[in-house]
Amino acid sequence: MTGSEPGDGRSRGSLVLVATPIGNLGDLSPRAVAELRDADVIAAEDTRRTRTLLTHAGIPAAGRLRAVHAHNEHVEAERIVGQVRDGARVVYVSDAGTPGVSDPGERLVRACVEEGLTVEVVPGPSAVLAALVVSGLPTTPFVFEGFLARKGSARSERIAAMRTALVTTVVFEAPLRVAATVAELRDALGGERAAVVARELTKLHEEVRRGTLAELAEALTAKAPRGEYVIVIGPAARDGAGTAITDADIRTALERALTAGASKRDAAASVAAELGVAKRRVYELAVATPSAAPFETPPFETPPSETPPSETPPLETPPLETPPLETPPLETPPFDAP
Repeated sequence: MTGSEPGDGRSRGSLVLVATPIGNLGDLSPRAVAELRDADVIAAEDTRRTRTLLTHAGIPAAGRLRAVHAHNEHVEAERIVGQVRDGARVVYVSDAGTPGVSDPGERLVRACVEEGLTVEVVPGPSAVLAALVVSGLPTTPFVFEGFLARKGSARSERIAAMRTALVTTVVFEAPLRVAATVAELRDALGGERAAVVARELTKLHEEVRRGTLAELAEALTAKAPRGEYVIVIGPAARDGAGTAITDADIRTALERALTAGASKRDAAASVAAELGVAKRRVYELAVATPSAAPFETPPFETPPSETPPSETPPLETPPLETPPLETPPLETPPFDAP
């Protein structure tokens, strides 16, 4: 009975967020079917996809579908608030998964909450949680980043924050950008960082690939990516006290190695192994670290000789006696006058 009184304790005048399958239609719950069947209004991110879902569940649309997506949610929120206030039971569904999580729905909830109206949820499929629990990485705590900004400081700052994050991070990415994003994460976080790339979750061609960021980046370049992707990145390396190893910690270790005489390349390799962090990260910091001052060898000073001076008497050379030169007198012949 379409749009009828729920009859099971559910109140009229409510906004109901209903989670829908992320790939396998068998994941649509009986409670979700009941809410879609009894709703006065079905607000949907994509009415075409929702109509297919209703057909699968044997539920007639009966003129109840309304398009509410990212481009008109701020306008439609006011209309839906009015309908809920008037006693309508409005169900909201996104394309797939739980509404409001990297999908429209957040503004609708906020608008109803601000007006003191009832908001309910029918939990169910979630790509975030599905990828997280199947990853094999620590599940608590974790952070969901959604889709990263495509460029600029908004993107670089979020990736930089992951470098020392002691939590597992979940990221959505489109197939055309997933290879570039994983390569960027490898360069920023280090190729040794543990990660998982999940594709087509709950669908026929579901694939979950585990490894390091370096291994995953290589795999994504070898095969053209297809389908919807979720990237799960493991926590950063920790020191003995369980805190994240910061750039300052790495610089301190580098300075010790450089002062001991190691080259920047050797210092980076030894520090990376010592702290368990990415070699690339350490080497970048090593390049920016001034080299240690060269060791200065003091000038060599010849110690004074302890040998007593030689007592050999000076050599006396007798004066050379040269006999006087005797020159015979010059004899001039007599002058004969003519």
